[in-house]
Amino acid sequence: MHASFDESAAAELRGAGLRVTAPRTAVLAAARAGSHATVDTIAQGARERIGSISTQAVYDVLAALARAGLVRRIEPAGSPARFETRVGDNHHHVVCRACGSVADVDCRRGAAPCIAPVADHGFLIDEAEVTYWGLCPDCQETPQGVTK
Repeated sequence: MHASFDESAAAELRGAGLRVTAPRTAVLAAARAGSHATVDTIAQGARERIGSISTQAVYDVLAALARAGLVRRIEPAGSPARFETRVGDNHHHVVCRACGSVADVDCRRGAAPCIAPVADHGFLIDEAEVTYWGLCPDCQETPQGVTK
């Protein structure tokens, strides 16, 4: 168990007004340890920290963390949901069509929304989500670096 990291996660939970529990602390720590991690990856990391935790409990904790603004859920088309702890800024993502890796892309304009629609249909728009698609450097080097 990474005590100092868990203490940091506990402080972050308290700061967001959430009760500090072992599952919440472990899930937040596991989400921090990865980059754009899937639920399975986060569950594995949480289990390494606290032992047993059901996949449903991980989903429940991630939902609470997302509502509290501690994690962000992204859902690239054709991929399982992924979670990141880079929140509170305006950034987008690039996804590899071959291997599915995801990376952050800073917005060209810092303020959200960084893209204005042609028509807003009366909506008050506060965010634009952009996903860029292509081939990562590793997949560009391989013969199978073709779209799925």
